[in-house]
Amino acid sequence: MRKNFVFSTLLIITLCACNSTATSVPAGTQQATSTLPALTESFTPHAPTETVSVTSSPQETPTDPFTETPIPSETFTPLPSDTPLPVVESLKATVTADRLSCRYGPGPEYLYLFAFRATANIELIGRVDAENWDWVLVENQVPCWVKTTFLDVQGDIKSLPVVYPGVAKLPITPYYSPSEVLSAQRNNQTNEINVAWVEVPVNLGDYEDETMQTYIIEVWRCEAGRLIFDPLATRLPYTRFVDEPGCSEPSHGRVWVQEKHGYAGPAEIPWPPYPEP
Repeated sequence: MRKNFVFSTLLIITLCACNSTATSVPAGTQQATSTLPALTESFTPHAPTETVSVTSSPQETPTDPFTETPIPSETFTPLPSDTPLPVVESLKATVTADRLSCRYGPGPEYLYLFAFRATANIELIGRVDAENWDWVLVENQVPCWVKTTFLDVQGDIKSLPVVYPGVAKLPITPYYSPSEVLSAQRNNQTNEINVAWVEVPVNLGDYEDETMQTYIIEVWRCEAGRLIFDPLATRLPYTRFVDEPGCSEPSHGRVWVQEKHGYAGPAEIPWPPYPEP
């Protein structure tokens, strides 16, 4: 009984102590029975912002559009003068025409000697003293002239020695006398030269054929700065041709009388001078 009294007394004392230490809560205020964790904003850092580094390009120095770039002046290089080819003794050639006439002189109007057949192999031994080489001299028992158009030549024709006039000669007739040049006059406006000579009649029996001309006028005349050989032919005692200025070598010419046995002459043409500039 006494133990119960003591226990009850202790219980009352304990309860009173608890009430005295409790904090009174004002009316209307609700005491939280549980504490919620504070919401802390979770900050996730963004990816680092790309920093654009602007590097200024080097400034282009403006070019004055009106500044002309000097053009180098053209340097004139003089053309080398024609170097003479080494002279050869002869050249080999093959005839390409079916029939190629070989004549006593370097042109189609000279007397006929004989003809070469196609594929004939011949030897060329000379040319005319001029800057055109249409005819060349062929080695033969009687040397004669052929036209280069109908040849396949092994080499350069310009390398052949000059043989006409000079070394190669026309056959001389014993039956006719040379003519004589009467006049040679130049037209200063056209540079045309008119030449006249003494007529030498040739008997019909002394014609090689009906197409033969009785006069051969050999002219070395200037054309486009080149001295060319131009053998003219006629049955009349006069002719005309053009001789231009501008050649380094003098023009000249001569007249032959032609008949089937050979030639009479030559009669030199007194060359008329060029007009004063």
